[in-house]
Amino acid sequence: MWNRKNRKVTRIDSLIGQSTEINGNIVFSGGLHIDGTVKGNITAQDDSGSVLTLSGQGAIKGEVRVPNIILNGVVIGNVYAAEHIELAPNARVTGDVYYTLIEMAMGAEVNGSLVHSSETNHELPLSLEHSNAQPEQLTNMHAKEG
Repeated sequence: MWNRKNRKVTRIDSLIGQSTEINGNIVFSGGLHIDGTVKGNITAQDDSGSVLTLSGQGAIKGEVRVPNIILNGVVIGNVYAAEHIELAPNARVTGDVYYTLIEMAMGAEVNGSLVHSSETNHELPLSLEHSNAQPEQLTNMHAKEG
């Protein structure tokens, strides 16, 4: 649900405080608000209407794959927003931004490509444990699993 200013209204299910640093991947559903630092990938569970909010004090070093994203902090890594992304005035992204619908405030910065996509094939990671594997490694893994 969007409010009158077209912002995603959601409750915060998880909060990472300003003085907190997490080293590792995060998988969540619902609302995740980050005021601290995350060094790892952030992924919303499949088919969720999840929302990630990164405050002006927050930072992420890793890949972000969440349907709805509100960024006002720093992200170093690619960002995949299957539904909507809002880049607030203090947003700084070093990496490519893949989006379906984007809002970008004056002052927001993307050091990478903005890639519009109406398809969702980029939003489905195989799994966190295989996310750094090369394509040929993934093919071999699936052949061994089957």
